[in-house]
Amino acid sequence: MKQIAVLGSTGSIGTQTLEVVRANSDIKVVSLAAGSNIELLEQQIREFKPKVACVWREEKARELKEKVSDLPVTITSGMEGLIEAAAAEEAEIVVTAVVGMIGIRPTIAAMEAGKDIALANKETLVTAGHIIMPLAEEKHVRILPVDSEHSAIFQCLNGEEKKEISRILLTASGGPFRGKTREEMRAIRVEDALKHPNWAMGRKITIDSSTMVNKGLEVMEAKWLFGVGLDDVEVVVQPQSIIHSMVEFSDGAVMAQLGTPDMKLPIQYALYYPHRRHLGGKRLDFAALSKITFEAPDMVNFPGLRLAYEVGRKGGSAPTVFNAANEMAVGLFLDRKIGYLDITDIIEKAVEEIPFKEQPTLNEILETEQATYEFIKGRWSD
Repeated sequence: MKQIAVLGSTGSIGTQTLEVVRANSDIKVVSLAAGSNIELLEQQIREFKPKVACVWREEKARELKEKVSDLPVTITSGMEGLIEAAAAEEAEIVVTAVVGMIGIRPTIAAMEAGKDIALANKETLVTAGHIIMPLAEEKHVRILPVDSEHSAIFQCLNGEEKKEISRILLTASGGPFRGKTREEMRAIRVEDALKHPNWAMGRKITIDSSTMVNKGLEVMEAKWLFGVGLDDVEVVVQPQSIIHSMVEFSDGAVMAQLGTPDMKLPIQYALYYPHRRHLGGKRLDFAALSKITFEAPDMVNFPGLRLAYEVGRKGGSAPTVFNAANEMAVGLFLDRKIGYLDITDIIEKAVEEIPFKEQPTLNEILETEQATYEFIKGRWSD
């Protein structure tokens, strides 16, 4: 029996993780953590019977505690509760599917407790890769990528030597606005940006995909996961989302992982690695597909990707500013307080203005995050 903790259980990745659990009788959920959706979390508690469940907001936790008072589950809240859920004694693997830098501390706590990490929280490596990767080595824990692109790379590298990687080819769909100019995107509404052509994802990541910021975060994450230079990670637009990523080796061979756009595949692969299990769902029909096309990414009209390479090369606290500024800008756009093009403009301004730290500690990373939020609040959120 494989015992897991799921952080972010009511979000897109979290709910799909529980679909995988539902389809496999040999996985036991020992802890759950969610933001504020206590209605769904109550249903999950009743179905999966975890020992611990965390809700971020204390008042919501009190409300949930009353709702599940008939069950033998401990309800916790805040960062302390999130860490308790992540480091639950029985858990062997922790699915980190919370959104944002809130995921760093519980990930570290889980690793220090000897848990493997099924990583779906990009921010952990983007902002703290220089802390996380050495810790994984020290604690002898595995970081198993859940993002479809990083899972594809991970699968392509199975049995291969990392030192023989020539370059990583990270694929992107191009999002809903592929081919548009910035002028054409000026009047884009929230509803337009939330219509991804291929993937069903949470609201923030869907916006990030449309701006190509998400791909920039994935480039920085790939650098840490696979121990390559940032410029050894090349983005290739593949609009059909059939090739999930590729690896080119020193002899010129290119290996690719293909499949239908279904996040349950990388989730299940991480949970059962190195083994594969049957997964229901649609299979690729190559005759019906007929062709797979490729394009270079447009870094002029989608400057978020260009900025990601710039801050990734700079390193230090710059990726934290990039990430935090994006989080806040996307929130302002979803709240209809700024325009669509303002998202990347705000990121660029924050990266220019926030003081740089060369080798930030965890506390300095979190201080930089707060400084970025304060900078943006003072200029755009009033």
